[in-house]
Amino acid sequence: MANIKSAKKRILTSAKRAERNKAVKSAVKTAVKKVDAAVAAGDKAAAEESFRKAERALTMAASKGILHKNTSSRKVSRLSKSVAAIG
Repeated sequence: MANIKSAKKRILTSAKRAERNKAVKSAVKTAVKKVDAAVAAGDKAAAEESFRKAERALTMAASKGILHKNTSSRKVSRLSKSVAAIG
């Protein structure tokens, strides 16, 4: 454990940030899984609806610095391509 007051504060703030980042990443993964499930089921309406939510979650995560912006863009692009491929 740290002895210096500022170091103790950094431990607390970094733990708080890590928890928030973990929650956002988890929400993004869930949103992506919902899109994949709708695509696998062949439900175009549900896939498009869940794609909009996933795209928003990915963009927000990138803007907050939780995901790299290229990673976010790549995932959005791949999801978009899979949704568009539904007959």
